[in-house]
Amino acid sequence: MNTTDGTSTVSKFIQAMPKAEIHVHLMGTTQPQTMLELARRNEMLDALPASDVAGLQRWFAFTDFSHFIEVYLTIQDLVRTPDDLVLVVYECGADMAAQNIRYREVTFTPYTHTDYQDKGLTIEDIMCGLEAGRQKAQREFGVEVRWVFDIPRTFAFPERAGRAYDPRPAERTLEYALAGRAMSVVGFGLGGPEVNAPLHPFAHAFAAAKEGGLLSVPHAGETEGPESVWGAVNELQADRIGHGVRAIEDPDLLVVLKERQIPLEVNPTSNVCLHVYRCLAEHPLPHLDRMGLLVTVNSDDPPLFNTTLVQEYQALVDEFGYTQADLIRLARNAFVVCGAEAETKTRLLAEFDQWVASEAQGL
Repeated sequence: MNTTDGTSTVSKFIQAMPKAEIHVHLMGTTQPQTMLELARRNEMLDALPASDVAGLQRWFAFTDFSHFIEVYLTIQDLVRTPDDLVLVVYECGADMAAQNIRYREVTFTPYTHTDYQDKGLTIEDIMCGLEAGRQKAQREFGVEVRWVFDIPRTFAFPERAGRAYDPRPAERTLEYALAGRAMSVVGFGLGGPEVNAPLHPFAHAFAAAKEGGLLSVPHAGETEGPESVWGAVNELQADRIGHGVRAIEDPDLLVVLKERQIPLEVNPTSNVCLHVYRCLAEHPLPHLDRMGLLVTVNSDDPPLFNTTLVQEYQALVDEFGYTQADLIRLARNAFVVCGAEAETKTRLLAEFDQWVASEAQGL
């Protein structure tokens, strides 16, 4: 059904609906024009393969997961000062406001800025930039941002074929995450390629993070199959699973995820762009949802995948026939399972429910 101005009713509904997003990476929210600005201010234009937005967008046509990691690390390299972080976080907040995303849990990998690359940045510099950007976005746009600090699997297994494990990335990230609790760090994650990267070496770090009050939110079941999700559940005591879609391949795992209502942070377009699935029609989200698993919808690294959270919800309508009631249910899931402090979560849920009750039926 269309309105007189040619805009579909459901599209207006999705745009207006208050939303939360719990799986998105800070560096992956960086728009191409912002990458160029960072490269110019830090005299690093030669680090990019193109000097215009269109050229960078062509660079984002990922051939495989390794290509994606290469692009992601290049973007991270452009961030050199606390002011750079303020810019990226502020623009993340502006994007939230444009889509009516009221809350985001944004994943950040401090280890790559402090230990992996010699930028001269301390964790204090990083927290100062993150917090200044977060507060600026909150003041100007009224949005809430919280952080998930994640371990980069890429550097925890520098000799991947031999499965040699370096404990430093996990230990340093744990130190940073626990110290950051007073500055809106709510989760402890694990990202990067899953192949030849077993989860049991990280178990002690996740146990300490949970004991310290952080959510366990590792990536699993994206580039590897159900065994990765099993590891996240059993070894890392996951409170949520980043991606988790490959659970569809194991009926026993599906039963566990449903019974325990362990939320899945699903990113449909990301999975297609990184060749986890050939096309959206093959994506298991509607099947996982229909089977009663606790599913949320997210955009992962939106500019890199040429998507937005609004577009992810629209795709559910266009591809799978989701109704407004379905969208409301999935959107509410994200608020329910987010890691915000109790007062903020209660307020956000009340605002969402009030919007549904007073305005949703009129759109």
